[in-house]
Amino acid sequence: MSREEHYRTRLERQRSASVTGRDPQRSADTKNSRLDAIVDCGWGRLIFAHTFSDNHKLADVLLEESPGKRDIAFYVSDPHVLLALEPQNLFLDPSHTYRLWLDRYKVSPLRPRGYTVRLMNSREDAEGARRVYLARQMITPTAEFMHDSRYSRVVQFFVAADIQSGDILGVATGIDHIEAFADPEKGASLWALAVDPQARNPGIGQAIVRHMAEYYIARSHNYLDLSVMHDNREAIRLYERLKFKRINVFTVKNKNSFNEPLFIGSQPQEKLNPYARIITREAQRRGIGVNVLDAEAGYFELALGGRTVTCRESLSELTTSIAMSRCDDKAVTHRILQASNLRVPAQGRCEDMQEAESFLDEYGAVVVKPARGEQGAGISVDVRDRESLALAMEEAHKHSDNVLLEEYVEGMDLRIIVIDGRMVAAATRRPPRIQGTGRDSIRSLIEKQSRRRESATGGESRIPIDRETERCVADAGYEMDSILPYGEYLTVRKTANLHTGGTIHDVTDGLNPKLAQACLQAAQVLNIPVVGFDLIVPDHEGADYHIIEANERPGLANHEPHPTAECFIDLLFPQTEIQSRG
Repeated sequence: MSREEHYRTRLERQRSASVTGRDPQRSADTKNSRLDAIVDCGWGRLIFAHTFSDNHKLADVLLEESPGKRDIAFYVSDPHVLLALEPQNLFLDPSHTYRLWLDRYKVSPLRPRGYTVRLMNSREDAEGARRVYLARQMITPTAEFMHDSRYSRVVQFFVAADIQSGDILGVATGIDHIEAFADPEKGASLWALAVDPQARNPGIGQAIVRHMAEYYIARSHNYLDLSVMHDNREAIRLYERLKFKRINVFTVKNKNSFNEPLFIGSQPQEKLNPYARIITREAQRRGIGVNVLDAEAGYFELALGGRTVTCRESLSELTTSIAMSRCDDKAVTHRILQASNLRVPAQGRCEDMQEAESFLDEYGAVVVKPARGEQGAGISVDVRDRESLALAMEEAHKHSDNVLLEEYVEGMDLRIIVIDGRMVAAATRRPPRIQGTGRDSIRSLIEKQSRRRESATGGESRIPIDRETERCVADAGYEMDSILPYGEYLTVRKTANLHTGGTIHDVTDGLNPKLAQACLQAAQVLNIPVVGFDLIVPDHEGADYHIIEANERPGLANHEPHPTAECFIDLLFPQTEIQSRG
């Protein structure tokens, strides 16, 4: 008797001994009852290949993948045979499978602090989970599917939720193999684990995995399996710390556009940073040619119908040198906006310390910044004494010969993106903050948070341990080697710039129209087609504001799910706009 026949015999024996209560969604969740098992997970179908005796039928089922979904054939025993049937359409997924034997699992004495992990139980949970998946650029189940699955005994969605705000910080899909196909081995599996890249709390991914393991232990399961990309070192380290062991199991997927990076090998555009890559991928989706000129600096060409446009991320040939120079010099930006009756903070160019000290005496708290520069380099915020002022001036001079002082305006940092005379996206930005464990030093916590931000942003965001970070920690009454008490939060920089560890939170739908109108006017007077404005506001739903800076090369990858890249390509190649919406 072959292994497949033996397995099917065992499945048949399980029918009479299976759980008596039938799942009202089982007919939607599985196909052909306990054989040829297929589970709809919302983001695609999970196809249990070891319940199929015929590779031809398995291949046919894989090829039935719905547009926009990602089907996965798991536990493929003979991948070489399956691939030989459809070499043009299927590929061997470059992922590893890990298994946690649940009888060996050890409960952690530490529990989540500031958030809780539980099963999804509301429409709000589903909307929050969808937001997290979109932020991670993953295929996303509909909110309706996830909400309806709260009654399913086959598919479970687990979420990590902030205790105070209720915001969803992480999500994962759990599959109960016993309910899916009467698994005689009593297994379960974890899929689509995602943590909000803006989440400040440590250990969210680990907490979700632990909660899921304990959930299935309580239901007498024997093991929990998962699939992880072979080069996802951070995730693999997490799973191995939890005592997952690698097993020889193969996964096969369809050659679709979503999976393309996995089967075509390294491409020039894949070496671009996230801000350039989001644009080139949208261009390729519309049939626009991409030629990478300098991946490290983010330069590329887009070509269609004999027309070529050179870009550096979101900065294109359509932005004139005059408009760029106006944004590049913060003092010039300030004067132009002020002359147009737009609200800006008081500003002065200081040639020496005496002028700087006089400015500080007049306003009490100031922002020190290089007259030219980007990505938050050399900026010190909320400087209130002369010693700190001297250090801040010295740091700013490292990045520009000219240094500006601005009146410090309290409020939240708001970024608004304007493309082609239209407000496309708005988001508040928050400074980097760490949470104490009661064991780790502040320096260690910053380094760990920085690694998480770097991983979540493709290397674009990290928290520098420099003079400004040390100043902010000292202002809070700590030293870098102090142990931060368990559960206590500490803001380690005053600037909210994403490149120095800040986080971003979408507020587009709730933005006050007057703030949008002010930015549209500012873009018009600067005569710039693509721009990101930094504002300080008491509340994004209110009308009060101060415009701090204009960025001629704003990062478009920070504002999903809003169509920033789509609008940018619409501007460059308007003839492709209609087909892209179709």
